Amino acid sequence: MILRWMRVADEEKAAYIDLDRVREGLPDTPYGEGVKIIKPPMASTARSVEGMLVCNPNDPAEWGIFYNPEASPERQRFTIAHELGHFVLHRAKRRTFNCDKAAVHFSQDTAANIEREADEFASNLLMPGDVLRDRITSQDVDLHLLSGLAKTFGVSFEALCIRFIKFTEKRAILLHWDNGFLKYEWRSRSAVLSNTRIRRLSDPAEPLRDTVAADESIQQEWNGIDMSAAVWCVGEQPYMKVQEFKHSYGSRDRVLTLLILEDAEPRRWDNSWKDQESFDSYDQFASNGQRS
Repeated sequence: MILRWMRVADEEKAAYIDLDRVREGLPDTPYGEGVKIIKPPMASTARSVEGMLVCNPNDPAEWGIFYNPEASPERQRFTIAHELGHFVLHRAKRRTFNCDKAAVHFSQDTAANIEREADEFASNLLMPGDVLRDRITSQDVDLHLLSGLAKTFGVSFEALCIRFIKFTEKRAILLHWDNGFLKYEWRSRSAVLSNTRIRRLSDPAEPLRDTVAADESIQQEWNGIDMSAAVWCVGEQPYMKVQEFKHSYGSRDRVLTLLILEDAEPRRWDNSWKDQESFDSYDQFASNGQRS
């Protein structure tokens, strides 16, 4: 709805969202009822805090946002959008939101629901799905394309990759390695439906042998290297292909691996993906070789 309001004013689908306009406009909408101002974001003095949304204890109609001044401009921008998400979605529940780095940018099942919701709000606000679709349709996806989109949207490369995984119709997996061990994994909807999973030979997981991720001589692989999907994923046939991409962060021992697999039909007899749509009785009979 916020994007619709902004587009009515601009008469176009802007790729770069002006967060100051969003912040200044919210008090005049139903989402800002009872609020007269959200003050301009300020740098936080608390090192442990990535972002904060606070209400003035002396004036409930005044709110403020704080961000980590040591974070990159792209991370600061995502943090501010995350706090605006708390304002729109959760303001009635509490008056203060303190968000650490784990809660902002890539919160998963370990984070509180409100942190995941604020991340989703920020992702959808900063990287509108229809604009993203227009930019990737009929194009070969590689890290050059995703990096360019990150600059266009004004977000970090990592945030754009996560958004791509959540949005793409391709079977895709994003892996984040920290000091040689798997920190998190995101799978696209198609990957979940087809039960596409990486092999885990250790706990915590390490890069698999014969992969680009495990090859320390390769720091960057933005064009992608083709290999058998069976090298990476459990249950994949050797003839199925996967493209492996790699991005290493220079100053820290952090690596992103993007896997894009050939299309495959969902394995409908597998019920491990409980969070997805169920299939009906006819499908169950058909999967068992029976007629309904």
